[in-house]
Amino acid sequence: MVNGYMSGFGNSFETEALPGALPIGRNSPQKVNYGLYAEQLSGSPFTAPQATNQRSWLYRIRPTVKHSGRYTKVEKGLLRTAPAAREESELPIGQLRWAPIPIPNTALTFVNGLHTITTAGDSDTQVGMAAHLLLVTRSMEREYFFNADGEFLVVAQQGRLRFRTEFGVIDIEPGEICMIPRGVIFKVELLDGPARAYVCENYGGSFTLPDRGPIGANCLANPRDFLTPTAAYEDKEEPSTLFVKWGGELYRTDIGQSPLDVVAWHGNYAPYKYDLRHFSPVGAISFDHPDPSIFTVLTAPSETPGTANVDFVIFPERWLVAENTFRPPWYHRNLMSEFMGLIYGVYDAKPEGFVPGGMSLHNQMLPHGPDEKAFQHASNEEMKPVKLTGTMAFMFETRFPQRVTRFAAEHSALEHGYIDCWKGLKKHFDPTSREPTW
Repeated sequence: MVNGYMSGFGNSFETEALPGALPIGRNSPQKVNYGLYAEQLSGSPFTAPQATNQRSWLYRIRPTVKHSGRYTKVEKGLLRTAPAAREESELPIGQLRWAPIPIPNTALTFVNGLHTITTAGDSDTQVGMAAHLLLVTRSMEREYFFNADGEFLVVAQQGRLRFRTEFGVIDIEPGEICMIPRGVIFKVELLDGPARAYVCENYGGSFTLPDRGPIGANCLANPRDFLTPTAAYEDKEEPSTLFVKWGGELYRTDIGQSPLDVVAWHGNYAPYKYDLRHFSPVGAISFDHPDPSIFTVLTAPSETPGTANVDFVIFPERWLVAENTFRPPWYHRNLMSEFMGLIYGVYDAKPEGFVPGGMSLHNQMLPHGPDEKAFQHASNEEMKPVKLTGTMAFMFETRFPQRVTRFAAEHSALEHGYIDCWKGLKKHFDPTSREPTW
């Protein structure tokens, strides 16, 4: 199967799987070709400003109300939503790190494979986020899902995933991401065995590209590298199950056919994928280094200018050339709370202990920075150009404190000795000598 994609971020696309299925010059004709139904999916209020107004028109075999029956609340497993998880864990505050959580030898689909690590904010008021670890061992068969609480940013870490959505088909591999907007129905299939991924559930406004400011028109994540699927539909008459995440709870309803029955669509509210290896980093070419905001791929803005509800930041392959500069991230305390994961390779600020598939959490105003080994190396290395290769780390960064779930707090992968990575940092202060001696 060859998937089709359309290039561009935030574009108004149009695509049809059958010729003539897409009405021309109007959204809702009296009768749609092929006996299809016209339906609008709105990702923003109708009256939102044009720059942020999101909607798509779908031309489908059945309207979505026919893919809906009597909803029944079901067990949500390890899936949690803010603020319900606020008091779930009594783990004291502190810098936290987890080793990779193994993929279990049990049947886990996308729905019951979501293991919430942190929550922040309040989904009912559409602020904040949740960070989930996704472990998948089984494809969804006659099972479908949509999330009314937020959008899903899926970061593949191990194994390939196929997302069959109302809008078309998206495949991702480690190093790629998939964005599923709020309300979009989909199912997830495995392409080559069990998979692990990180998932950011954004309760707030949709992710968008950050303003580049003085950087100008190019670099960082370029719009042309984002890919939205072309129309592809299922016309299947078979008993199926639709799962819905709504208000922090999980529901199911039995339906008699596939809800992925959109034959044509047009608009700017749709899922997309992006290859993180296409990110074009910028940095210092003389001394010092800019703030990590230069590595922002996507941002979900808040009502406060310059303060994100969620930022998605990566640390990819890049050259380090700054002179007389401590090159790794500096020691810092921050208003933003940082949930971090390593997709592959080695992270330069934590060369040991932080491994692919692992996670760390540095909550707002809690100090963090390079471990002792990284500090010593960076303080004494020869100032020649160095290229960081084969590495890809990321952060889900939010202005809210991230609360750890009971699952994450009690899992054996939590490294209780993580704080010791700074234990070897020594006092070098000598008031009698201006010259550092280490």
